[in-house]
Amino acid sequence: VQLQASGGGLVQAGGSLRLSCAASGRGFSNYYMGWFRQAPGKEREFVAGISWGGGSTYYIDSVRGRFTNSRDNAKNTVYLQMNSLKPEDTAVYYCAAGPSLGKLLSYGVDYWGKGTQVTVSS
Repeated sequence: VQLQASGGGLVQAGGSLRLSCAASGRGFSNYYMGWFRQAPGKEREFVAGISWGGGSTYYIDSVRGRFTNSRDNAKNTVYLQMNSLKPEDTAVYYCAAGPSLGKLLSYGVDYWGKGTQVTVSS
């Protein structure tokens, strides 16, 4: 599975962006999908995840209520809608695929996508 994230950009605080992660290859629906981010000088952190069929989602506290994860298995694509963006959301965002939420939370990622830069200005 190859993953390609897109949709990043520069936005003012309070604005919105929608990230997309397109997967190629077989078995997309078999993977729990997640989004990570890495800010300059900081470690990569898990941000959000969505289960295989999309019925269950997970968010870290700092983004819960502002970010929404969704997926379209027919299009092999997962999305991260980011609203009410804050300067502290500035980071390179990566999509990732793994066997379960637990594995992603422990960085047990099977596949990483190339990152997309999100910059939120104050």
